[in-house]
This record gives sequence, structure tokens and C-alpha cells, in this order.
Amino acid sequence: MQLDLHQDSAPTIPRRPTRQSRRALTSGAFGATLEYFDFAIYGAMSATVFPAVFFERSDPSTALLASFATFGVGVLARPLGGMVFGYLGDRLGRRNVLLTTFMLMGLSTTAIGLIPGYAAAGFAAPALLVALRFLQGFALGGEATGVQLVTMEHAPTDRRAFYGAVLGMGSPISQVVANLILAILAGTLTEVAFQTWGWRIPFVASIVLVGVGIYVRLKVEETPLFRRQVEDEALPGPLSVVRSHGVAILRLILAFAPITLTFYLVTVYGISYMTSHGFTSSTTFTILMVANVVATGAAFVGGKLADRIGRRQVLLLGSGVTLASAVVFFPAVATTSVAVVLLVVVAASAGAQFGNAAQAALFAEAFPTHLRYTGSALGLTGVNVVFAAPTPFLCAWLVGLGGVTAVTVYWAGVIVLAMINLALLGDGRSLEGLPLTFGRRGAR
Repeated sequence: MQLDLHQDSAPTIPRRPTRQSRRALTSGAFGATLEYFDFAIYGAMSATVFPAVFFERSDPSTALLASFATFGVGVLARPLGGMVFGYLGDRLGRRNVLLTTFMLMGLSTTAIGLIPGYAAAGFAAPALLVALRFLQGFALGGEATGVQLVTMEHAPTDRRAFYGAVLGMGSPISQVVANLILAILAGTLTEVAFQTWGWRIPFVASIVLVGVGIYVRLKVEETPLFRRQVEDEALPGPLSVVRSHGVAILRLILAFAPITLTFYLVTVYGISYMTSHGFTSSTTFTILMVANVVATGAAFVGGKLADRIGRRQVLLLGSGVTLASAVVFFPAVATTSVAVVLLVVVAASAGAQFGNAAQAALFAEAFPTHLRYTGSALGLTGVNVVFAAPTPFLCAWLVGLGGVTAVTVYWAGVIVLAMINLALLGDGRSLEGLPLTFGRRGAR
């Protein structure tokens, strides 16, 4: 089944990197780094610190569920941001929209580090947390897809998956930085100091990335594919992509489920589970840091291969590794062996990031230029709504019902269904609407 049969008028796209393609890649890398850094820090804090800081009046189990619920708010806001900013990006241009989303996302993150806790502000504290988390997710709904499109629409035709994978490497790199910072803070501060003010440092420090990112982004021109579309295409209505590509969006959501589910289960719920089953916070953060160093290399290799053997094949291979990890993760934690858990978390993270390397190209190539921002954003935000936002909360609930076995069955079941769907999914077309072929020299 082909994802789409679109054909755009094909502007001339260079086969070698240009100054603009390098600037687009640098700009996208800053956006992706800030995006994943924000979510890595927030996910870790929602599993460890926020239950006590913002929900201190609740019992520990209820506080953890409430904290995970605030994590989900940011992910649930992403489809709305994806629809709004995607619609604007398909009409006003990718570059202009991305300046807005980047500033909104960065300032929301910084503000989270400045709000008072429940002890100082009462119910206003969690209310502010939820509001800022919503704004963060709303901006990210447009940012995540926009940086991918600007980068790939500037990229040489045979390196698009690799350019998208470089952006994806922002995820493990940010995880490394975030967990390194958290491991240092947790190891050097007392528990009281960390919960009082230490956790705020990473949030406030993200303002540096915002400043540098805006400077770089201002130097990136609008993409040639969008400029050609403005000249030649009639602008569609906001729901056109749902009517014409609704099935493709749903299949993309399921196809990418193994990567998203594994990432959030291990890096968010996994932190809570490991720290309550024999591992200190410092050890847990260190395990995740090492795993994401390896995962960065896996993303690099996955991006190279996605241009040679195809996007679906790389995503299938990565999903297969996450399936094996799902089966052994909880038994590994039960051994309380740092070496065993490290091996499993490395495998899970590497498999997820290897498959993630194909996502940007796979999603972008499913839609024509005049619907690409909106369609790709709905697919990417959709998978996060279904398989990221509820994951920490759902896992905590499933453990209460049937123990970790229930979580494993859910985790593995989703991956199996996704792999069947992916195996039946055809390759899309190039961003110019031409048939894709793969070989030693990359995608055509």
C-alpha cells in the first residue's frame, strides 16, 4: 500500500550540502535539542520530585499519578499545536512559524523552573505547572515537525533520512545531558536541597539554548519546496489533510508506536520503577546517560541505512529490538544488577533511536508539500497522544491491576501490532512526488 500518490512540481534540489542546508540542519539541531531536553528533564522530575513539590498533600501513590498526569498534559496539547502551527506553516511558511514555536517552548520551560511549590503557593502551584506544561506541549506540536521539514526540504535528495536522523539524535544527546546534570545534582546536593531548588537549575538554564537557537534560526531561509508551492498551488482548507490522508495518518501513528512507547516507558516510568526497586536516583540517571550515549550512535547508523535500504526497513529493525527489550526489562530490574539493567536499557534505547532515525523522512514523504506540515504534525503528535502521554500513568495503573506482567503484555502487544502494520505499509514518494528507490548511493 502506497502512503500517497502525490506529485509536486519539482524545484531543483542540490545533491550536495549547501550553506542553507547546513544552516537548516544546525537550526533544527538546536530546536530538537531543546525539545528533547525539556521533555527529558520534565519526565524525570515528574517521576521523582514533582509528587512531593506540587502534590505534597496527597499520599505517595496518588501524588505520583497526579504528577504523571501533568506530564501527559504537555503531550495532549501537542495535536492542537500541530494543527494550528501546521496550518500556519503550510500557508505562511515553515521559517516564520518556527521562530514563534521555538520562543514559546523555551520560555515556557524556563518559567517552569521559577514557579513556587505547593508549600508556598497552595493550589496555584500545580495549576501554574499544568498551564505552563500545556503551553510547552502546544508549542512543541508545531516545533517538532517544523524543524524536520525545514531541514529535509533544504537537504540533498539522497541524504534526507540522515538529516532527519541528525535531528533525532537530539533525543539521546539531550537525555545524556539531562541525566548527567541530574546525576551530578542528585549526587552533590542533599535531598532537601535538590527538592527545594536544585531541580530548578536545568529548567532555568534552558534559556541559553533559546537565545542561541533564535540567533541561528534567523539565518535560515524559507525552503525551496515551499516557495515553489506558494507560486503554483491553491491553498487548501484546514481539514483537507484529514479528508484526503486520514488513513495514512492513522497508519503512521501505529507504525511509530514501538519507538514512542519504549522511549517513554523506559525514560519516564522506568525511572520511577527502578528507583523504587533497589536503584538510587544517581545510579538510575547514570544508567540512562550511558544508554543514550550508545543510542546516539545507533541513530547515526539508522539514518545512514534509511537512505540506503529504506525507511520502513530501518523502523522494522528498531521495533524488533524494542520488542525483545519489552520482554526482559522488568525481569532485569528484578535482579537488582546494575550491569544487567544497563545492558537491557542500552538495547531498548539503541533500538528505539535506530528506528527513530527513519521517522522524519517516512512521515514527510507521506504528504504533498501543501499538506506536509499539517499531515506530518498530526501523525507525530498523534502517536505522542496515544502512546506517550498516557504511558507513565497507564503503567502505574496496570501495575496496580496485574503487576509488571500486565505492563509487559501491553508493551509487547502494541509493538507486534505495529510491526504487522509497518510490514504491510508501502514506501512513500520523495518530497518532489517521485517514486523512491534505494541503493548504495542512497534514496532517489
